[in-house]
Amino acid sequence: MTRRERTVDVLVVGAGPAGLGAGAELAASGAGHVEILEREQVAGGIPRHCFHGGFGTGRAGGAVTGPGYARQCVAAAVGAGARLRTGITVTGWTGPRTVDTTGPTGLERITARAVVLATGARERPRSARLVPGTRPPGVYSTGELQQAVHLFRQRIGTRAVVIGNEAVSHAAVDTLRVAGVDVVALVTDQPPSLPTALAPLLVRARHRTPLLTHATVTGLTGRERLTGVGLRHHDGRTTTLPCDTVVFTGDWIPDHELARRGALTLDPGTRGPAYDASYRTSETGVFAVGNLLHAVESAGTAAAEGRAVAAPVLRRLATGGWPAERPALSVDAPLKWIAPNLFDPDGARPLQGRFILRTARRLPRPHLVVGQDGRVLHRQRLLLPAEPNRPFRLRADWLDRVDPHGGTVRITAV
Repeated sequence: MTRRERTVDVLVVGAGPAGLGAGAELAASGAGHVEILEREQVAGGIPRHCFHGGFGTGRAGGAVTGPGYARQCVAAAVGAGARLRTGITVTGWTGPRTVDTTGPTGLERITARAVVLATGARERPRSARLVPGTRPPGVYSTGELQQAVHLFRQRIGTRAVVIGNEAVSHAAVDTLRVAGVDVVALVTDQPPSLPTALAPLLVRARHRTPLLTHATVTGLTGRERLTGVGLRHHDGRTTTLPCDTVVFTGDWIPDHELARRGALTLDPGTRGPAYDASYRTSETGVFAVGNLLHAVESAGTAAAEGRAVAAPVLRRLATGGWPAERPALSVDAPLKWIAPNLFDPDGARPLQGRFILRTARRLPRPHLVVGQDGRVLHRQRLLLPAEPNRPFRLRADWLDRVDPHGGTVRITAV
């Protein structure tokens, strides 16, 4: 089959909030021919099947549901002049800023002056979490559950266990309630994020569902249908929760396959592309935004990053400049990662002037120390605890003290 070749000014891969935000801002700013590609048939990303409120603001100033927010993002991008194409999959790279695609109209090879990757993130499924046992029907991720309930109106089950205790876990409980499913328990291997006696009580009050902390999933049982979830508690006890449905939530990973195929340097902490405060990756002319960089933040944060990338993309189109080497930003355990994770030699600051960090375990009022080559650049005491699976922030007012030709900048919690 003949492959059609085309050129554009800016190619955005992914039409979730980040990609649509980037497309809208770039098109409105005069970036030329801005094209957004989305492999799904409908643009909007994860919010499309999140029917709870809290996304953006409606015309009357109130929060809208996920589908409403997705429609707003699409309308803004298309209204600004970006070309949005759905059902198009980018299959690989054939040059620094040239990609091959496949879709209903056939094969294409698109070359851009700048590429913005906005491929988002996904929850790790049961198989990636190495949960043993049988493989019966009734096992979902949050996204699969929401699509089954809200988009396809499928029957789910009668009794469910939700694995996780993040915001998305509670959204899964709400979705199960809408589907008429009794939620047996929320289960997490983490300790309570609040005082031990209080956290389970608050979850039970919100969902009428117990929260089991310090509990690890040991296996699933059932043949024609799931019959139970095996647990091991921190004191060594083992139990089985009878259920016909289990939802694995959270544990997000960036959708970084395309970045890997393009040989972009990946940050070992976030597992997304390494990038600086101008959203520049290791590959000249290739930018990245949204939850591809830091799984997972809110749709509003992703959209804001999409809009923020427009300025550095426009500078790239105007000057062609790109930094050579940039010191990496790294963290010491129990911190998991920091984003952005490359120093920006042009002096750009992260969104809202703060870095995003995550921790592997609870840190009561941590003292963060930033250093480079034996020099202390910054100290900051957090007023609130840092909790696993929740972001916390580090001020960026120390960046002027970084040696752009020095070694790795390290952030430690003491």
